[in-house]
Amino acid sequence: MTQPALHDLGVAQLATELRERRVSAVEAAQHFLARAQNHQHLGAFVALNEDATLAQARAADAQLAAGTGGPLAGLPIAHKDIFVTRDFASTAGSKMLAGYQSPFDATVVARLAQAGCVTLGKLNCDEFAMGSANENSAVAPVGFDAPAPVRNPWDTSRIPGGSSGGSAVAVAARLAPAVTGTDTGGSIRQPASFCGITGIKPTYGRASRYGMIAFASSLDQAGPMARSAEDCALLLSALCGPDPDRDSTSLDMPAEDFSRSLNDPLDGLRIGIPAEFFGEGLAPDVRAAVDGALKEYEKLGAKLVPISLPRTELSIPVYYIIAPAEASSNLSRFDGVKFGHRANQYSDLLDMYKKTRAEGFGDEVKRRIMIGAYVLSHGYYDAYYLQAQKIRRMIADDFQNAFKNCDLIAGPVAPTVAWKLGEHGSDPLADYLADIFTLPASLAGLPGMSVPAGFGEGGMPVGLQLIGNYFQEARLLNAAHRLQQATDFHLRSPL
Repeated sequence: MTQPALHDLGVAQLATELRERRVSAVEAAQHFLARAQNHQHLGAFVALNEDATLAQARAADAQLAAGTGGPLAGLPIAHKDIFVTRDFASTAGSKMLAGYQSPFDATVVARLAQAGCVTLGKLNCDEFAMGSANENSAVAPVGFDAPAPVRNPWDTSRIPGGSSGGSAVAVAARLAPAVTGTDTGGSIRQPASFCGITGIKPTYGRASRYGMIAFASSLDQAGPMARSAEDCALLLSALCGPDPDRDSTSLDMPAEDFSRSLNDPLDGLRIGIPAEFFGEGLAPDVRAAVDGALKEYEKLGAKLVPISLPRTELSIPVYYIIAPAEASSNLSRFDGVKFGHRANQYSDLLDMYKKTRAEGFGDEVKRRIMIGAYVLSHGYYDAYYLQAQKIRRMIADDFQNAFKNCDLIAGPVAPTVAWKLGEHGSDPLADYLADIFTLPASLAGLPGMSVPAGFGEGGMPVGLQLIGNYFQEARLLNAAHRLQQATDFHLRSPL
């Protein structure tokens, strides 16, 4: 039999090839760097540093030869450009941080490096992770002279989803076997769904936020994206763990092996089906794919249980009050004084602030800063921000009531498949409404993931969303893995 190409191997397979010395870390790194160069038209990468990558690969080979390599020794990985890195520029997709070189690695990056991963480069994202389409990046991708949107490899006239669009495209197009993403309101799950890959957002606090350029601090969470649930389990085991000295939101919970129960049977598993996720607005092609995946679960012994999440619709206004409020606070540090962009001409300090921020931030970032400043202002704080926080608590309570009757919750990730580039034009509300199914779990801090479930209109991928109770990542990954053993959607490639 012909050996599959390196880019057709998943994380688990490639890690085995590296560990058994059938391929070297340098060979793997060179292979994926070449693929990144050959598929520049997708706009996935914003920074490559071949010298740094090959130096890491040579170090991994030395560890493998000595038998001291970590569980992912030599595995190529790429990071969303929201994580700071020493060897690659870290811009968060913004002019404000153009050319910024961090003196340290984010904890997630450092932990994956400790496990032996080799960094290929940095991946495109919406500016400061604000967007659902990856059309808001202000940084030129590798091979481009000006900023350009990331393109979905299944149909390059369509968006890949956001804000982790570059991450999703890199896995779908086989430019990297594994990537990191961040999920504030669905930014791992939605692009994973639109690009036909697997992605998981762990319980809030499971992964350190240290070194992640902040958007909304009470929502931002790192997670892995790869081809399969098994791959995500291996990556999640490496990147999670407490970091209390550097991240005050980090949970004091030891790292665990999330792959420990991947092959457990699903007999008797109760899967909650929220009525609010299957109402008006859900496209027929998406519903058909999701229904097909749910039927597979019934064949595997799971039981479908009707449940209700009555405040689902309120998640959109709640999120778009809380997230911009936190963004307006977090982004106040970008003022041209200590680091980042500074206007060339100004008359005084206040003028420098104004011109620097006007030049450095894009339209969507400015929009959210303005909304956030408004809802936090005197006279509006109680009417908007405080009320949103109260409803957020109620949304979390709705999930806890639902979990009394089920073990997992399943439904669509997004109401439609990926739309055409520019289709939503200057209407940001259209993008906001596409997040309705991912926002509730984010607001509650629950773990959630997207699993390839089939294809819809135009042959575009559809993801099934699985949501678990707090700290139930292993159960989520087991359910996803068993579905992937029964289907082949996660194995299909657009290239």
